[in-house]
Amino acid sequence: MRPLIELIGLPSDANSSFERGAALAPTAIRAALWSDRGNLACENGMEIGQDFELRDRGDLQLFERAEDDALIRAAVSESIASGAVPLVLGGDHAMTHPVVQAVHAAHGPLTILHFDAHPDLYELFDGNPRSHASPFARIMEAGLASRLVQVGIRTLNRHCREQAERFGVEILPMAEFAPDRAPVLPGPLYISIDLDGIDPSEAPGVSHPEPGGLTVREVLAVLRRQTGRIVGADIVEYNPRFDQHERTAIVAAKLLRELAALITRNGSCGLP
Repeated sequence: MRPLIELIGLPSDANSSFERGAALAPTAIRAALWSDRGNLACENGMEIGQDFELRDRGDLQLFERAEDDALIRAAVSESIASGAVPLVLGGDHAMTHPVVQAVHAAHGPLTILHFDAHPDLYELFDGNPRSHASPFARIMEAGLASRLVQVGIRTLNRHCREQAERFGVEILPMAEFAPDRAPVLPGPLYISIDLDGIDPSEAPGVSHPEPGGLTVREVLAVLRRQTGRIVGADIVEYNPRFDQHERTAIVAAKLLRELAALITRNGSCGLP
């Protein structure tokens, strides 16, 4: 039986700061994924529909209220219960917290690999504990992750540095980055990709562009190193309002394909 991966769209940017628009992302990423401009092959030789099934649960209806978190947890839990690995399309990064809550409920404490320009560790941002700048503070204080590794960080202020020390977060800053410095993490592994972790020259369609970031090839090199069993993943913070010729949508679709292929590869050989 072919491995099953399920897409779940979370079209909400209610907890964004500065700019709205990430709620438009799931539809745009899907359009790039299925576009005739490319094919469904992945770099490890696997193909969508041949080596694994990519089933789309569609977009969850969200209401821009705190109750959305319960709807997200329920949808992810249903996906896992069906035997699938959830691959979630945001939306803003706030949704990672309820997604991880659901994955943790099924698999226990997670190892998390997080790509981002920002550590998203604020205790509060603009007075909002559910801000897209705070999901990993919520995740770590609740004990949902036994280990959090952040790659691509280049905006670490004093508060977030103190938060990282408080929670034992392992940060690989861009100033000293090389793909082979990224650890190989055990499963159960959750992967979160904030597209502003990638340099805006390659992914301009984000609300908070930060120069000096990762290349797509560097992200893929870090992913390729991972051998742990992957139990969930997300791609977040794409903002079609600021994209140029769908460049960032194409990057997001590429990362979606490669994540799905990695989930499939590691499912048989990954660490427990």
